[in-house]
Amino acid sequence: MAKRILLLLASILLFSPLLAQEKELQGYYQPHISHYVLIETSKGSFVIGLYDETPLHRDNFLQLIRTKAYEGVLFHRTIQRFMVQTGNLLTKGATPQTDVSRDTIQVRIPAEILQHKLFHKRGAVAAARIGNELNPMKESSQTQFYITTGTFFTDWDLDDIEKNTERVFTPYERAIYKIQGGEPSLDGEYTVFGEVVKGMETIEKIEEAKTDETNRPKRDIIIKKVTLIGKPK
Repeated sequence: MAKRILLLLASILLFSPLLAQEKELQGYYQPHISHYVLIETSKGSFVIGLYDETPLHRDNFLQLIRTKAYEGVLFHRTIQRFMVQTGNLLTKGATPQTDVSRDTIQVRIPAEILQHKLFHKRGAVAAARIGNELNPMKESSQTQFYITTGTFFTDWDLDDIEKNTERVFTPYERAIYKIQGGEPSLDGEYTVFGEVVKGMETIEKIEEAKTDETNRPKRDIIIKKVTLIGKPK
């Protein structure tokens, strides 16, 4: 009995700071979502919510859904504890020999980067893009996007990032990166335009896929269907 009481007290001491941080999150900025998208893949399904704060990316994504552009596209790049990427329309029907890094889509979307409000927490949906040397305005790919998985960070980790960069985390960002996890190194560089609201376990399955030297899953992971739906329960 005494051992069980000690374990209970230890659990309270361990989780009390996290519970306090979760309470602290209440009242902070929350993105507005009015469109929900069901994405069915060969690994399962998940739902993303599109942010109204990034209307150019939201409306572009909705148009791609209407034209069924994503159906048959591969998740062509997955990196554990970082992100999973899809949306390259040239991966439809790709063979094992296909260079899935090629993407001839030249249309770009102006950046809608809202740092400190929309950032790379776990489950964040963001637009991929080419590098700064060819794209100094950080414009987004019209079709390619990724979903952040990332890892958890401590205050010491976040302090180190602040010391080595010009980044300053808000209390809200700190709490999210400690409680939910994510990848702060991507913040300010890519437009975050949505988040996974249901089915993160499917993203975990995609993330865990065995990959080749280019980070392409050895067994194709395919988007089967993309549908606009109502708010999930």
